[in-house]
Amino acid sequence: MVNRTKVVAALAGTVLVLAACGTSGDSTSTTTASAPENAETITVFAAASLKATFTELGTLFESAHPGTTVEFNFAGSSDLVAQLTQGAPADVFASADTANMDKAVAAGVVSGDPANFATNTLTIVTEPGNPKGITSFADLAGTGLSVVVCAPQVPCGNATTRIETATGLDITPVSEESSVTDVLGKVTSGQADAGLVYVTDAKGAGGKVTAVPFPESSDAVNTYPVALLEESQNPELSSKFLEYVTGDEARTVFAEAGFGAP
Repeated sequence: MVNRTKVVAALAGTVLVLAACGTSGDSTSTTTASAPENAETITVFAAASLKATFTELGTLFESAHPGTTVEFNFAGSSDLVAQLTQGAPADVFASADTANMDKAVAAGVVSGDPANFATNTLTIVTEPGNPKGITSFADLAGTGLSVVVCAPQVPCGNATTRIETATGLDITPVSEESSVTDVLGKVTSGQADAGLVYVTDAKGAGGKVTAVPFPESSDAVNTYPVALLEESQNPELSSKFLEYVTGDEARTVFAEAGFGAP
């Protein structure tokens, strides 16, 4: 009788352990199933000058669309086009000029018509306090200054070239950078006396630089277009992001950053 009682007790204990394990498994499964059913991710290739604003817009868009994630790749527009034409996966492309967007369209990587959403112009930036006393675009063509600009194939470099053509002045830079943020970095790190960047980059740098506006910048206004990409894995959500970027809330964000209306 004693042995039989022990066997029954042991069997009962085994049943309880198995039941507990079963309950634990159901709980894990339920937790997994409770993740948002609409969890989606889109990848946006955007010009380097858009990093601050697009990062902010991405956060706002995610808040308005719970469960979504917006991932970014920021670089010079010409570099981004090269990546896209070589097969880099992405859903949306935002360029700092229409020329590079046209290249993407011609390469067949864009779906539909691009939409313009902002404009930008160049300004001179110097070390804080402008110790070299730079006051005009013509000063950059003088001697005794180390000046940094964007490479000609980059939108900010193309704008520089257009201003040189319009003014008849030639700048001899110490380096030509692949993105406007690299130009800004050369100035803020003390590697150059001055650089040509967008007004939005100068504003975003705050006290790290002194901005020197010049009237000739109006000869080279860059328009920013955005487009859905042909190989987008999530065209519906990507289209919503495009609508958001070209909408009123986004326009307020761009204006606060110093961008002009398209």
